Amino acid sequence: MPTAIERPWLTPSWQIPSIRQTGGARAVRRAQQRGEQVARWTLGEELWERFCQQGYLDLRSPHIPGLTYRLRVGRRVQLLWDSPDAARLIPWPYRGYLCINPTYSVPAVEFAAQLYLYLRDHEDIVIRVAIPQAADAPLRSVF
Repeated sequence: MPTAIERPWLTPSWQIPSIRQTGGARAVRRAQQRGEQVARWTLGEELWERFCQQGYLDLRSPHIPGLTYRLRVGRRVQLLWDSPDAARLIPWPYRGYLCINPTYSVPAVEFAAQLYLYLRDHEDIVIRVAIPQAADAPLRSVF
């Protein structure tokens, strides 16, 4: 008998119970452990080791000259420009951040790895949905 496929993105976020409501601290820890494993598989051993050692990953923009994205677990994407002149190519702050949150609650480390792939392979999608911010802050919808 086939198992139903979960599609949480089709359910409005206010109707999805948080993992804390449904499973408690043990469920949160199990989900975080699975999220670490998914992030490790997603990034590969070399990037995963660098991510663990540094606490962040830098990714050079494939399309915007002079821009490097810094990805950190549970935080906004930091914009690192080579110079103030490079920042004028796109209407984002020279010292700034991009706020992008997952559609549904996921482990923070897993979302960081997914965001790395999106920025690397589909930067245009991230640019369309991310909101430029002047200050850093924790992301919502991650745990």
